[in-house]
This record gives sequence, structure tokens and C-alpha cells, in this order.
Amino acid sequence: QVQLRESGGGLVQPGGSLRLTCATSGIVLSNNDMGWFRRVSGNQRELVAVITKGGMTNYAESVKGRFTISRDNARNTVYLQMNSLKPEDTNIYYCNKIPGAPWGQGTQVTVSS
Repeated sequence: QVQLRESGGGLVQPGGSLRLTCATSGIVLSNNDMGWFRRVSGNQRELVAVITKGGMTNYAESVKGRFTISRDNARNTVYLQMNSLKPEDTNIYYCNKIPGAPWGQGTQVTVSS
């Protein structure tokens, strides 16, 4: 059974940084493309960042140059380093494999002064 546990969110001022962590179980992480997502409306989520099995990365235009996705296959963990945070980054962030598994609880990121 795939389990995804996000952590690392919190309240940060504009311009600040956070590092999100996604601990996975029930999958062989090295065999999967992984992504970080956030809600756009209702139950819809947008892909914020993706890292392939081979380590290639891609980002939504809104976060390009500010966010960095990485993975540690030995620790079954995926990370999202978030720098230069803006109020519009406020959201619940989720990780998932691509194609997806059941969603975890996500982690709340709030950017506010």
C-alpha cells in the first residue's frame, strides 16, 4: 500500500524559505517519477514540480527559479526547497508519484507578513 507523508510546511514571511519533505512507503522510489502539487480549486491540483526517475526536473512557470525538487532514493524521500516565497504560494502542498496514488494529507504553507 502506497503511503505519502508530507511535512515541513508552516508560516513564513514573504521572501522566506521552507523545505518540504515527502516520506514515501509502499513503492520503490527509484522506479517512479515524483511530483509536488498544490490545490487550484476544489479537489483540483496543479503540478508545481516534477522529478523523473532519471533525475530530470521541470517546474511550473510560477515557481521556476524559486523552487527546487530533489530526491533521495535511499531514504525513500522527495524534497521541495522553496525560496523567495510569495503570498500567492500559500496553499496545501502534496507529493505524489506520477501516475498518481491515493493522496496524502498534504502540508500547509502560509506566506504572510
